Formats: sequence, structure tokens, C-alpha cells
Amino acid sequence: MDFRVMGLESPMLHTLHHMMDLSDDKTHNAPTLSYVRDAKAMAATPADVKEYPKSYVFEIDMPGLKSGDIKVQVEDDNVLLISGERKRQEEKEGSKYLRMERRVGKFMRKFVLPENANTDAISAACQDGLLTVTVQKLPPPEPKKPRTIEVKVV
Repeated sequence: MDFRVMGLESPMLHTLHHMMDLSDDKTHNAPTLSYVRDAKAMAATPADVKEYPKSYVFEIDMPGLKSGDIKVQVEDDNVLLISGERKRQEEKEGSKYLRMERRVGKFMRKFVLPENANTDAISAACQDGLLTVTVQKLPPPEPKKPRTIEVKVV
């Protein structure tokens, strides 16, 4: 569909046109509708990140999800990946939705961990709809003490 024919020629409509892949020309690499939908769902997963003296804490709202619906992983030794899927409840016979506002679908967040994060000491717990992921810090390196070298007289 060409919006210029209808007298609607604006940069915003041009961008929407390419995002929605409405043209007959399939040679360009525009994102598909499902990709745009998934990207919005991933970006709409808010998180709070706190730093404590001995750990980093990530808090994400996960109302109505079970532990089997949530994955917590470490990629590339320093990327914390939190992902999962929220599914729509089965409709009971004789009922119908009047309004559907709760978000369903896949979610994902990635966090690059600082160098002092101990990726071998990560814990995750979900209580009352709040996922809390705790990443312990590595102890600070011991400061190097100066070495005394004995001078030999020859």
C-alpha cells in the first residue's frame, strides 16, 4: 500500500510502513511484526538494580509466574540473562473476556555484570511476585606489598 497516493506523506508514516512490512517489495530487511511485538515485550520488563557492599541485587516484577516459567542464566561469563514467558490462562467454559490488559508473551532482560561480580555465586528467589537475583561480589584483590631485593656486594 502506498500512502503517498492517499496524500499522506510523512516521515512517521514512512517508518511505520517499513516496520509493518506493508510493501510488496520483500527484498529489504525490515523487522517483522512478531519481532517488533517481542522487542516491545522485552523492553517493557522494568528492573531495579541495587549495589550493596558485598553484592548486586536485581529486582523484577513477575506477578503470577511460577519458578518454571522463569530462567536465570549467565552468558559469556559476564552477562546476566533473565527470561521466560507469561501465558494467558485457559478460558473456562461459559466465560469470555470483557477486557484483556495484562501482558502476556515472552520477556527478557540482559545485564552486563561488572568485573567484580562472582558469576559462580548467583542466587534467585521469587516471592510474592517479585524476582530477586543476587550476584555476590568478588573480594577486592590484595594490594601488592613492595618486595625488598637484597643487594650483594661483590
